[in-house]
Amino acid sequence: MIRKIRNPWTGLQGYNCIGCSPTNPLGFHLCFYEEGDYVLTTWHPTPDHQGWINTLHGGVQSLLIDEVAGWVVTRKMQTTGVTSKMEVKYLKPVPTTEGPITIRAKVAKQMRNIVFIDAQLLNAQNEVCTEASLVYFCASKEKAFEQTGFTVCELEEE
Repeated sequence: MIRKIRNPWTGLQGYNCIGCSPTNPLGFHLCFYEEGDYVLTTWHPTPDHQGWINTLHGGVQSLLIDEVAGWVVTRKMQTTGVTSKMEVKYLKPVPTTEGPITIRAKVAKQMRNIVFIDAQLLNAQNEVCTEASLVYFCASKEKAFEQTGFTVCELEEE
C-alpha cells in the first residue's frame, strides 16, 4: 500500500529546497510516498533536464536520488541528516522523452547515527537505470529540533 508523506517543512520560513519545496520556482516540487520499507517519488523529466540529447543528466539523477534518501531519514528515522557519501552506478540511459520515472530508497543498515541507504532510479518501463548507495549522518532528535524545528514526519492519513 502506497501512502503519501506529509511534508513537515511546509510553512517553515526560509524553506526553499530545490527538490521538495512546493514554492521554489526553479525546484522539482517532489512529493513523497511510503510503500513498505521504501520511500519513493515520481517525476517527469523534460528536455530541460538533459545532458546528452534526450537523456537525463547524471547530476539531476544524483540530485533526485539524494533527495529521496534524505526523505528516508526524515520518515523512517524520524530525524534530519546530511549526506556523508554517495556512490552512484549509471546502468543505462534515462530518456527525457518518455513518461515519469520513479526514484525509491530504503534503509539498508544503521549503525548508531549513521544510516546506509540503498536507492534506485527506474525509467517509465520500471527498469532500474541507476543505483546508488548512500551514507547519511543523522542528527539526534534534540539537535534536529534545535537546528530546524523538526519534530515528526507523518503520513497524510495520520
